[in-house]
Amino acid sequence: MPESPTRLLILGGTTEATALARALADDPAFAPVLSLAGRTSAPMASPVPMRVGGFGGAEGLARFLREEGIAALIDATHPFAARISANAARAAELAQVPLLAIRRPAWEREAGDAWIEVDDMAAAAGALGPVPRVVFLTIGRQEVSAFAGAPHHAYVVRSIEPVGDALPVPRLTTIAARGPFDAEAEAALMREAGIEVVVSKNAGGAATHGKIVAARRLGLPVVMVRRPAKPYVPSVADAAGALAWLRDHAAPGTLRRV
Repeated sequence: MPESPTRLLILGGTTEATALARALADDPAFAPVLSLAGRTSAPMASPVPMRVGGFGGAEGLARFLREEGIAALIDATHPFAARISANAARAAELAQVPLLAIRRPAWEREAGDAWIEVDDMAAAAGALGPVPRVVFLTIGRQEVSAFAGAPHHAYVVRSIEPVGDALPVPRLTTIAARGPFDAEAEAALMREAGIEVVVSKNAGGAATHGKIVAARRLGLPVVMVRRPAKPYVPSVADAAGALAWLRDHAAPGTLRRV
């Protein structure tokens, strides 16, 4: 009698999570569920069953893993989603479920880059300085409020979801858009808007790297926010690595619990 498919939970919201879900969608060895935090009102369609919303911390996630018979957990969340990654590590320990993280490499400074590296958004706002500038905020909408204390700058904010009243400053332009964004289009946008400095998280990956290339070509400084610390867990760089790990460690008949 054939073994039942391995139930997987993918903590997603990234291109890597989507790529892994697509790769697993037609694989009879696995039964994946893609979990999204719910910060985007219109998430992209998923090729596998999807759930939206939080779990109630590490204990809630551990309970979900046990109750749903999840045999392996994949943390494919954003590099800046430190809390859910910490919860995933703790939940995997509590539920005794193998955990793998997909952690894409960070961007590296190249010749011609004028980066000002900081540890958080408050420091990024401070790094803009006292002289008014036109600032391109490419950090999503969750943390734009950190720049409310520097209202002398003009801000161009790009995000998937509306910013609303999160950044109450006199000069604010918002752009609703979802990546990927290529370097040529990014450079054109920066020229048209008169951008003088770019603020970015070091998210890594190709989808939004165009803004970094564009800033380099235009000679613009980039205030680069470093990644937060995450717990040490087994990790790979991309969806292909996760797929190989799953087939080696979590396919029916091969599963080894932590």
